[in-house]
Amino acid sequence: MELEYTTYKRNEFIETDTGNKVSRRSLISGSQNIVLGGKTIVHSKCTIRGDLRRAGPSHQASVLIGRFCSLGENSVLRPPYKTYKGVFSYYPLKIGDHVDIGQNTIVEAASIGSFVKIGKNCIVGRFAIIRDCCLIEDGAVIAPNTVVPPFSVVSGGPPAKVVAQLPESTQEIFEAQSKDKYAKFVPA
Repeated sequence: MELEYTTYKRNEFIETDTGNKVSRRSLISGSQNIVLGGKTIVHSKCTIRGDLRRAGPSHQASVLIGRFCSLGENSVLRPPYKTYKGVFSYYPLKIGDHVDIGQNTIVEAASIGSFVKIGKNCIVGRFAIIRDCCLIEDGAVIAPNTVVPPFSVVSGGPPAKVVAQLPESTQEIFEAQSKDKYAKFVPA
């Protein structure tokens, strides 16, 4: 299936030295605590909460996003939190390379591996871990603290269930699709 070109107005996106394309209409809080790996697209109205981080002198980033990722419109990425020994604290959100997050999706995971597609209108609960090469179908609700095994297709919920397995070629397919999506996201 050939991907169509997607055009955008050049004045609506900021392109960084590493090739990240960030919408001026996205909400990025605490940008000093967010790391974009490069060639990532942050669509309009996407919210990334880097301001939610552990208190103290730590210089650890609160949101780390890999290369060739796409963050859909109206999606929300925020670090997970919990109270431990009476102390409320946020923990880092780590997203691997070649991850596609659909529009209107909320992510509070601890970790999302590489080569993952998350559909539209999904909820990924606090401290969930999604391993490499997974497909989360539209509307899935992944419960907090869930671990999704590699090469899984997840659907439904709450809570979402593994409904199928992906082939071993998934990594190459998802990588090619994410690079193609980036290459075909061009100014009008």
